[in-house]
Amino acid sequence: MPGKRITDHQVTKYKTLRVNYNQEAAAAKTGISVASARRIESMAALPSQRPPRNWRTRSDPLADVWSGEVVPLLEATPGLMAVTVLEELQRRHPERFGESVLRTLQRRMRQWRAEHGEERELFFAQEHPPGRLGLSDSTVADQLGVVIAGASLPHRLYQFAFAHSGWRHVSVVLGGESFQALSSGLQAALWMAGGVPEEHRTDSLWAAFNNLAEQEELTRNYEALCAHYGLRASRNNPGESHENGSIEARQGSLKLALDQALLLRGSRAFDALADYEQFVAEVVRRLNARCARGWEAERGCLRPLPPRRAVDFEEVDARVSKYGVFTAKSSMYSVPSRLVGHVLKVRLFSAHLEAWLGGVKVFECERLYSSTTDKYPRRIDWRHMLPALKRKPGAFARWVLRDAMFPRSEYARTWAHISERLTERQACKLMVGLLDLADRANVVNELAGVLHGLVEQGEVPDLDALVDRFAPRPACMPEVRVVLPAPIVYDALLEAA
Repeated sequence: MPGKRITDHQVTKYKTLRVNYNQEAAAAKTGISVASARRIESMAALPSQRPPRNWRTRSDPLADVWSGEVVPLLEATPGLMAVTVLEELQRRHPERFGESVLRTLQRRMRQWRAEHGEERELFFAQEHPPGRLGLSDSTVADQLGVVIAGASLPHRLYQFAFAHSGWRHVSVVLGGESFQALSSGLQAALWMAGGVPEEHRTDSLWAAFNNLAEQEELTRNYEALCAHYGLRASRNNPGESHENGSIEARQGSLKLALDQALLLRGSRAFDALADYEQFVAEVVRRLNARCARGWEAERGCLRPLPPRRAVDFEEVDARVSKYGVFTAKSSMYSVPSRLVGHVLKVRLFSAHLEAWLGGVKVFECERLYSSTTDKYPRRIDWRHMLPALKRKPGAFARWVLRDAMFPRSEYARTWAHISERLTERQACKLMVGLLDLADRANVVNELAGVLHGLVEQGEVPDLDALVDRFAPRPACMPEVRVVLPAPIVYDALLEAA
């Protein structure tokens, strides 16, 4: 074929075939042209035995500038690209060097760098004995486009893997790279694996390794976590992801496997976060099935687990204000009004938080994280506020937390609709009544659909009609007759005893 040199193997094969075939057939079977076949028959030596060619088939276009101009440029600035050098030559020598010189310049520069260039970095493949090394890393998974209950899910995936077998465990992380995410994910992986490796390696997570004074507590927590499991902590150098290659490569394969599984599923929407976590676990289980043989060998080399898990939460104190809310890590949460004035011990886990009072857990909910779009997120449960709003419905109109408490967007649109058509007092009473109906009859979603239709038609909801529809009262109260036994019956019971 044009552009390819004939090898010694082809010459030998052609001459062997030429004994039984004519020139055209032997050339076709060898993969050469008939003209090349004729030259081979007249050759006395193999191609590798020919003397090197010391002549040029055309004049060198860079002969006058290579040593005097191009080489000094490369010695002064080794990172220059061939196209940059060509542009400089064209500037210095107008109309002398055309674009066709670029390929020649690229070959010459590549050859020069191979002979005189700087030393290049070498990578050393490592041997990982079973049970020695476990690695942790997290990756942003927003590109998967997962939707939970109609809302997109910005999240990360924390992955732990064993370097020898490739067995992995994955956790869904809603916040950033925090100590709680690292601790809960690592402990879940170790207890799922049933053993502990000798060494645990991460990248330079700020939660695990941070020299800032205000983050020293997190560093101590990570060191205590490793000490609890008997792990030797290590990390790769900042910016050198190849040093953590055993886990970095698996991040790509994980997201590819999840994306393919979502395509087969036909939908990226899930009803709840737990459904998505179960989906991820199933995909990871299938990935682990590929390394079952290596995992069997590694599992027997793991060290035993400690008697119990380490603490994987951060505890802060939070006082419940007179507004029925408390703040933890820049996020606001509402609680039942009976907790107003109490100081709660708030345990911040990776995905949820718990509030404790006097050794009793009194509240639990999903944890919120601040972001660039919402630095101070709020979770206001409308059921917490409803009893007080029923006593003071007029406070609803200018309540600063009003927009954060609607259970669904249809209720917010209903408020905007009725506040334009009714007086403030009427709109407040109607809105509180609708929320009370949704709570009493447990028809939050059903009532939302009806309210959406009424708003679209421009109608004001009729609370009495909606009560009759969703929480109807019986037409008449049943008559209950209570018949009391005669006192003599008790005497008979006592005598029998």
